[in-house]
Amino acid sequence: MQSTPIRGKAEAGPAQQPFSYPLRREFVEPDWRRIPGYKDVTQAEWESSVWQRKHTVKNLKELRATLGALLPDDLAESLERDQRERATMSILVPPQMLNTMDYQDLWKDPVRRYMLPAFADRLTDWPNHPKASRDSLHEQDMWVVEGLTHRYPTKVLAEMLPTCPQYCGHCTRMDLVGNDVPQVSKHKFSIGPKDRYEQMLEYLRRTPTVRDVVVSGGDIANLPIQQLEPFVSSLMDIPNIRDIRLASKGLMAIPQHFLQDSVLQGLDRLAKKAVERGVDLAMHTHVNNAAQLTPLVGKAVRKLLDMGFRDVRNQGVLLRGVNDSAQSLLELCFTLLDHAKILPYYFYMCDMIPNSEHWRLSVDQAQRLQHDIMGYMPGFATPRIVCDVPFVGKRWVHQIAEYDRTRGISFWTKNYRTGIEANDPEALDRKYEYFDPIDSLPEEGQAWWREQTRAA
Repeated sequence: MQSTPIRGKAEAGPAQQPFSYPLRREFVEPDWRRIPGYKDVTQAEWESSVWQRKHTVKNLKELRATLGALLPDDLAESLERDQRERATMSILVPPQMLNTMDYQDLWKDPVRRYMLPAFADRLTDWPNHPKASRDSLHEQDMWVVEGLTHRYPTKVLAEMLPTCPQYCGHCTRMDLVGNDVPQVSKHKFSIGPKDRYEQMLEYLRRTPTVRDVVVSGGDIANLPIQQLEPFVSSLMDIPNIRDIRLASKGLMAIPQHFLQDSVLQGLDRLAKKAVERGVDLAMHTHVNNAAQLTPLVGKAVRKLLDMGFRDVRNQGVLLRGVNDSAQSLLELCFTLLDHAKILPYYFYMCDMIPNSEHWRLSVDQAQRLQHDIMGYMPGFATPRIVCDVPFVGKRWVHQIAEYDRTRGISFWTKNYRTGIEANDPEALDRKYEYFDPIDSLPEEGQAWWREQTRAA
């Protein structure tokens, strides 16, 4: 009997793909000496957390002095106007992050576009969505004690402090975090840190339904280890707490902080206690573009993994001009995996804070991006693109219930009550709205929104 040949055996092999692997970008620390303000900085100084914080750029005058001729005059003027008329966050950029920008074309550089937003970047017709709000996710409405948001059934968010080592233009907590700017007088915590932290712990001790705590802010890189360690250690003493996530963009923006002996020693003690108590301890960071990942970031991550942190995970934000293509997302994800040893986890759609329209993508665009990145990475490392729907929470972009694409209104459902809906019998039955950026809509949709705006 003649056997049947195995179909395709001789022909199978690597095919031409829309995204090419391996990566072409070198994983190196860019030479900071190319920046005029850092031309005489030694390696020891560069790798010092104290030096990085001391030389963090806090205003346009310092930016000009640092970058010199690398900062185009028209960009400087646009940055100044943006701070005066549009920005919801003040300027705060560590040298480490400035060093990841492309000075061949600073106008188009993806890191500059969200860390140093310019007035000319913003939309002229729709700089602000009519439905935008300062606390767009209503986190403060769900505070059970000041700074502790109980939004999900088994998870809470602990906002430890209102500062970061860097300020992102698209910050979702722009109403609380950072300095006042002409457009926004920031809210302030009314209770001192020691009392707030104890109130948080006491709530968790008497609430056994909570098993997962995100320790955030602001950014824990700004919280002295002498305060962070006892708080996290106390969380581990609560029997129902099984997962603790420390959130820090600073891990990428100022990795030097996490390479200090005192910080490493404190985190090492926490990692050992987590193993003893059967608690999963992880670090979450926030990288939006592959250019921001350097060997110093990888060094800090390896220290955490070696001491016993379960994972270091990335939660990026989808931003126009920063990472809004499958190519840029895949390059970022493979750089995270291959070089920095960070697990791609989520990409959030940019929240509906004021003056964020030029960064935001539509749900339809997010769905296409999710489709286009599938199949390249291992399943456990393929990030999920999510929409954080007000009063609902994180939803995968394909979980949409209804979608009016003309007006850019998507409708979402949920299967649990937030902390403010205990007595709302319709909470699980209604549909909740999310809104696409208006400039992404067809003219009919934009005309409808213009009419709504006039009527309002």
